[in-house]
Amino acid sequence: MVQSNDQRIVCGKWQLPLANAKTRLTYQGVNFEAELLRCPKCGQVFVPEGLALGKLHEVEITLEDK
Repeated sequence: MVQSNDQRIVCGKWQLPLANAKTRLTYQGVNFEAELLRCPKCGQVFVPEGLALGKLHEVEITLEDK
């Protein structure tokens, strides 16, 4: 995934702008959904750094503590 000059994030393979899409995430057998940017052609998902290090990290710690 790359950012173009107009700050849209595009798929590195297909050069298509990513679109918001409801995405199913799975961690240690637990499924949950989040609205993330995804390539409309190949389905590759972009997870922003802030989300990965913030909310998703919190979910990871919570699930590992169970």
